[in-house]
Amino acid sequence: MALHWIARAWGAPESWDFAAYEPSAPAEGEVTIRVRAAGVNPADAKHFAAPRAGLEFPVPIGYEVSGELTEIGPDTVIGSGAAVVGDEVVAFRVRGGYATEVTVPAEKAFAKPTTLTHPEAANLLLVGTTAAEMLAVTGAAPGETILLHGASGAVGVSVLQQARLRGIRVIGTAGEERFDEVRRLGGIPVRYGAGLADRVRDAAGGPIAAALDAVGTDEAVDVSLDLVADRGRIVTIAAFGRAEADGILAIAGSMPASTRFRDEVRGELVALAQNGDLVVPVARTFALHDAPEAHRLLATGHPGGKLALIPDV
Repeated sequence: MALHWIARAWGAPESWDFAAYEPSAPAEGEVTIRVRAAGVNPADAKHFAAPRAGLEFPVPIGYEVSGELTEIGPDTVIGSGAAVVGDEVVAFRVRGGYATEVTVPAEKAFAKPTTLTHPEAANLLLVGTTAAEMLAVTGAAPGETILLHGASGAVGVSVLQQARLRGIRVIGTAGEERFDEVRRLGGIPVRYGAGLADRVRDAAGGPIAAALDAVGTDEAVDVSLDLVADRGRIVTIAAFGRAEADGILAIAGSMPASTRFRDEVRGELVALAQNGDLVVPVARTFALHDAPEAHRLLATGHPGGKLALIPDV
């Protein structure tokens, strides 16, 4: 018997149930994964915090995992090619990753990069695909200088690495205690707060081609509007009200165009990680049964890196 976290009604992670269940046997086009680590993301809690249309309870929690194949459905090939029982995989855009075992569509599973631990691999794709889409929709190009709000956060860290690989110069906002991390990953750190626009201008020494907002504050949007002339080259993943009011771009995994893009780019990101070109800083791991505690830390906004849940059975 497996265990998983499940939401039975709207509410915070403290209201979720940690319950026994029987994973379904994989049908054609499906695989079963023994979970070694589940990635912890704000969306895991946000999507069940308040009523919204199109959701029926109960709902299993968790969108990405790393683990081992235990069963493969008949005539099934996983997203990155043929596989056998025992192979290590990552899976993203799944349902029910906060579990000891989960059955998922095979096309959502990819060979786990051998360069990453399970906690790192379980946090690769949600932030990685988000970062890739932010760069894509703003048209960030080699040789350009862009502004990144939230450079030391989970999405920001992936943006920094992907931009560096493409020859894009990034000025990134962060707290001063995180400046060394931003520099290590190729960015030019600037302190957020009063006077931010002037500090960015000084650091840039030239035009800011695009702005990527991974924090959602009014400061981030206001400074982006001040520094970037083309509103079609400003994107946010958090300030949706400002996006509508100010005519800037907003993206989210639930949007059809975002879903398509993020599905298409998964294999590329896995390959970058396998080559050692994409790392995933992990701040802390928690036992699977401590999922609410992990979300309490995540809600502070300063976990210092990604979090992962480790099954303890």
